[in-house]
Amino acid sequence: MTIDLTGKVAVITGATGQLGRVMARTLAASGADIALHYNKNKAMADTLVAEIKALGRRAIAIQADITDESSVNNMRDEIVQSLGHVDIVVNNAVIQYIWTSILEQNLADFHSQFESCTMQSVLMSKAFLPAMVGKGVGRFIGINTECSALCNENSGAYAAAKRGMDGLYRVLAKEVGSSGVTVNQVSPGWTISDIDRINGTEIAPSYSDKIPLARRGTDQEIANVVLFLASDLSSYVTGVNIPVCGGAVMV
Repeated sequence: MTIDLTGKVAVITGATGQLGRVMARTLAASGADIALHYNKNKAMADTLVAEIKALGRRAIAIQADITDESSVNNMRDEIVQSLGHVDIVVNNAVIQYIWTSILEQNLADFHSQFESCTMQSVLMSKAFLPAMVGKGVGRFIGINTECSALCNENSGAYAAAKRGMDGLYRVLAKEVGSSGVTVNQVSPGWTISDIDRINGTEIAPSYSDKIPLARRGTDQEIANVVLFLASDLSSYVTGVNIPVCGGAVMV
């Protein structure tokens, strides 16, 4: 079975990151035109644009602050002007920070995680969902994490923000579902990406030994689930948070 996204326009936030770039390539390989959001890595964004155009797709790179309403709205306007109506949104960007205990964590980290996880999703929904609702179809996808379910030590700021994001998506799914728009999440585990392949750090027994499938997942395996949720195959799936973590989280 082939997933065909021909004629669809997708925007991916954090598209230059380790996972974002694989999701961008995967959706483009299935036919979608791609708007690549980036924060600082313009060089990678330009490289991805060239790769996607080489596949015969349209692609643009746009810098934006996903925690700022005017910046998100300006990004939307530029995407619509360049590529047309957006059919698929993948909210993947997140602000990185140092993990430590809740009692030792800088308060600014809690704010940054909430802004980049929960508020990003609020701003992106306000920017892109009205047009999807008006058209009667659309895919709104958030990248969550196994950490929001596991709630392990030293993940307080991250887990709290991602749990807030989870609640938002479930409410949103109910609010826009009657229009035909689906709202879903993907929760990766600790994922093998290019940096692991370069550094030879794919194998991590201390983590894998706790996983029912006894290994780490790959960035492509995460992107495959995003592709499914972006496609017509998932037309009757909404309000779900799919763990893609080898069984570390079971729902």
